[in-house]
This record gives sequence, structure tokens and C-alpha cells, in this order.
Amino acid sequence: MRLETLGRELIKIFEGYTDAKDIELRLSLATHHNLIPKETIIFLDEVQEISDLITMSKFLVENTNYRYVMSGSLLGVELNDLRSAPVGYMHIIDMYPMDLEEFFIAVGVSRSVIDRLRDSFFNRIPVDDYIHQELLSLFNIYLIVGGMPEAVKKYIETNDLRKVAAVQRDIVQLYKKDFTKYNKKNKLILNEVYDAIPSELSEKNKRFFVNHIAGKVLFDSVSNNFIWLKNAGVALPVFNITEPKVPLDISEKRNLFKLFLSDVGLLTNNFSDGVKIKILNKDSNINNGAIYENFVAQELVTHGFDVYYFNSKKQGEVDFVVEYNGCPMPIEVKSGKDFKKHSALNNLLENKEYDISEAYILNNNNISIEGKKLYYPIYMVMFFKRIENENMIHRIDISHLK
Repeated sequence: MRLETLGRELIKIFEGYTDAKDIELRLSLATHHNLIPKETIIFLDEVQEISDLITMSKFLVENTNYRYVMSGSLLGVELNDLRSAPVGYMHIIDMYPMDLEEFFIAVGVSRSVIDRLRDSFFNRIPVDDYIHQELLSLFNIYLIVGGMPEAVKKYIETNDLRKVAAVQRDIVQLYKKDFTKYNKKNKLILNEVYDAIPSELSEKNKRFFVNHIAGKVLFDSVSNNFIWLKNAGVALPVFNITEPKVPLDISEKRNLFKLFLSDVGLLTNNFSDGVKIKILNKDSNINNGAIYENFVAQELVTHGFDVYYFNSKKQGEVDFVVEYNGCPMPIEVKSGKDFKKHSALNNLLENKEYDISEAYILNNNNISIEGKKLYYPIYMVMFFKRIENENMIHRIDISHLK
């Protein structure tokens, strides 16, 4: 059973209560439903509006007869600032915008088609050309609509990209209000950083340069703001590594990074209608590099990867590197015709010290393979999933020590 939002009056349920029975009575009165012990699940949305409600969850679980699901905006920030964390009483699930596969399903692509695509991905067999072109068209729509549920809903209901853009602008305005509400001290710099992301991604190497924002501030003075935006779920920092070796974070440089938006649709909404039309028309003269990279970063993070990019003066720059099945896996993202030009990637593959078995080049073309280089359609990044070890149980025989 879901506790529907009835306005700020519901906050009073958790103010001045005397005991657990008092809370149960108040919840029952607010929902106008009978609450069934051990069966009712109570869903509380926007829990950040109620001070200490997450901390209170331990009390609720121990002293009432129901299970609770809590959600809200910027909870990544709230959880880091908890006065008392309810360890052992709360399971945390990170929520992201709808990924490409979820978008495909939402707009009506059948699961059988997706299953055939998955087979093509794992067996490295080219996709039927007609299906490939149709999926590229849908992918381009996703670049504009993105994965924010309200934006996707508006697109499905109306197919009107102007109305979708209005939803996206509202989302950004709500983000900025939250910046003010939850980080009053740094609200100005947070707005500066957030607003600078599209222009920084439009630069040649897409790195975020702190001295480009107002006041030419030093990195050390604002570094916590980037982490705050990441924890808030509105930005995705991708840090530089100088060695593509596992574990990747050994050579991580925290002061060198690219900063992406959490949703590619919010990024594309910064561009003109003319740019969006060119995206829909698959215009090869438009540089979609920033949009494509934001999409790939979003997909990889959503699928559980820790994402980095590689850069060295001697070997050049590779867009992304992730750990896949215990090995470093470089990924290049190409939006144009010259998708087979990637000198930095070639340097990595030829370097015996790194022992990289294969690399993916995501582009607009069908599947093809050239040695260690796997050319895959950009939309197939939806099948990049972090591999979890199925069996991590390890028992030690200490009988000879007894």
C-alpha cells in the first residue's frame, strides 16, 4: 500500500508522537485504509522534507508492524550527513534516469527484439540493417528526451519535443532550488559549476577546467562541490587515470576530470531546436561528441561501473576505461564518419605492458571486428553490464590447527 502524498500536513504525523502505536494510528488516519501488520508496506516520498526521518527508520522498523520504503531527491547528500545512520535497518538503492533499454521498452520495442540484439552483442553478429537503422533513430530520440521518467512520459503521451523540453527545464529549476535548500553556503558556486557543464563538454578534450567558472577559483576551494553534485545525483564526474591497469583507481588523478550531466536529455536541452532537428535527421555534419559521451558515461554508471578516462602525453587520450571481468577495457566513442581513427587506442593495444585483450569503439555503424578492436553500434552499450562473481564463499580448513 502506498501512502499517497497529501501535502505538508503529513509531516505532522512524525512530529510530537508519543510512541509507535501513536505513529500507527496517525498513519492509519492519514491513509484512510486499514494497515495490516506484517503485510502493509508504507511508501514515504520526499523524506528529506522531514528532519531526522531516515534516522528514525530504525525506530519505525523495530517498533511498528510494517515495512517502509523511503525515497526523495538529493538523498545521496542526506545519507552522507546523517546524524545517526540506522546501520542494519536500511538497504540503500541508487536510482538513475531510465537507461536506453528501459526507454526502448517504454516506447514499445518488443522484448524479443531486445533479446535478438543481446544475442548479436554477445555472439558478435551484425544486426539486421533495417532494425539497426530503426534503433539508431530511436537512439537519437533518446538523446533528446533522455531518461527522466516525467520527460519520457510526456514524450509517450504527446510525441511533442517542445513539451518534453518544458519538463526538462522544470527539472533543472527544481535541481537549482534544491541546491539552495540543502547547500545554502555554496549555492552560487554549485549553480556556476552545473551551468558550466554543457560548455565545458563542448571543448575539444571535454575536461572540466575549474578556472573557467566565475571568479577563476582554485580547485581545492571547490572540490567538495563536485562531490556534492555527484552525491546529489545530478552530475557524473569521470576522473583521469594515467595507467590502464587494474585496479584502475591506483593511478587516478582527482584534479583532472570530465563532468557529465546525470541525464543526456538535460544536456541536449541546452542546445537549440536546430541542433535537435539535426540529431533527429542523423545529420553527419553535426558534432555529437559531447552528447554521445554523456550518454555512454550515463549508461556505464547506471550499470554499476566505476568509469575513468585515460590520458597521457605520450600515448594520447581514450574516452573511457572500465574494469570488465577483472581486466581494463578501453572504450572509444565516435559520432562521425572517421570512427576508425583512434591513435591513442591503438597505442594502448600495442603496449605489451598493459596486456589489453580487446577494446570497444562505439559508433553509428553495425558490428565489425578488426583484431582486438570491436566496432559496435552506439546503442549496444546498453548490454555492458558489470559482472558480479556468482560465488564468493571461501572456507578455510583449520582442522590441523585445532
